[in-house]
Amino acid sequence: MLSDDEKREILRDVASDLRDESDEGEKIAAILQRVSDLYDDDEDTSPQEIYLNMRNILQVSEQGGLDR
Repeated sequence: MLSDDEKREILRDVASDLRDESDEGEKIAAILQRVSDLYDDDEDTSPQEIYLNMRNILQVSEQGGLDR
């Protein structure tokens, strides 16, 4: 079984690999980065907070971003 540190590092490594692949890759990388925060003792977050945050980011992105 993986430790929380190992889970966090794997998620962040995959996120890093996905960055700059495409716009979709960037979005998935952001989601993975946020999910990795669940395994970081220095972060105070919950699955619900991550879901709401990512939903907001994806909605803004669908609407053309903040500069529309």
